[in-house]
Amino acid sequence: MKIGNLHINGNILLAPMAGVTDVSFRTLCYLQGCSFAYTEMISAKGLYYNDKKTKELLIRGEQEPYLGVQIFGSDPDIMAHAVTYLNTLNVDLIDINMGCPVPKVIKNKEGSALMKTPELAGKIIKACVNASTIPVTAKIRLGFDKQSVNVLEFSKLLESNGVNAIAIHGRTRSEFYQGQADWSYIKEVKKQLSIPVIGNGDITSKEDMDKRIAESKCDGIMIGRACQGNPWIFSQLLGNSKKPTIEEKIQMIIDHYKLMVEHKGEIRATLEMRKHASWYIKGERNATKAKNEIFQARTISEMTKAILLLK
Repeated sequence: MKIGNLHINGNILLAPMAGVTDVSFRTLCYLQGCSFAYTEMISAKGLYYNDKKTKELLIRGEQEPYLGVQIFGSDPDIMAHAVTYLNTLNVDLIDINMGCPVPKVIKNKEGSALMKTPELAGKIIKACVNASTIPVTAKIRLGFDKQSVNVLEFSKLLESNGVNAIAIHGRTRSEFYQGQADWSYIKEVKKQLSIPVIGNGDITSKEDMDKRIAESKCDGIMIGRACQGNPWIFSQLLGNSKKPTIEEKIQMIIDHYKLMVEHKGEIRATLEMRKHASWYIKGERNATKAKNEIFQARTISEMTKAILLLK
């Protein structure tokens, strides 16, 4: 897939997810066949004010062939400043978040709230495109709510302001992640745009992916919640139908944890690994026992011992 001047080997993308798609998890997904991955959602204001914790989210792993950075904000000048800074780093693409449904983002008129202010959204894209020599894309939803579905007009506006590709989550902001994603709008957007369109929503198998691509004619698909505790989904989407054994799950959890310790240190990695581990082990025979110990673990040895209880 070609986005602006960037050639991506494949069309199966890992969605940007706060608290999930850090360098450790992105690395594991790439090793399973992911075509392209994004950072967690990054505050443009955080970059503007040189916030240390914000910049930590920009770390790129040695095994990452590409890096997309997703930023959010509502001030065109601050967004352009962030883009200018990102252009000095080892970054391949910058994505503008216009789809986040979280209340604390919405109240600042950021994320999916921008779908209520198309003129401002267009100005943000134009400012970012003018400040960048690498591709600028956007991730959006169908609209803010069912009464204001405007994805067709909105996507056309973003294209006219220079965006290089658009990813669409087939739900409105008010739906959050409830119900079924509506891909009919993704199909209609694809008909009217000349830039790549990436579909997102409810893809959990190769059958889902093949069906959605055939129906919508989209250029690529984006995997979000379906990869949580399941980086194998990328190899499965590429045709490997085999499910991981419990031994493979244990090894993946350990590998994930080791990477997190390497990048974040023992204490932080141990705390953050709790949610990831609970996703990995859901439905396994000894999951409850292991989870109880995992959530009490404070050190590398305690966490490792708890993970091995799954056997």
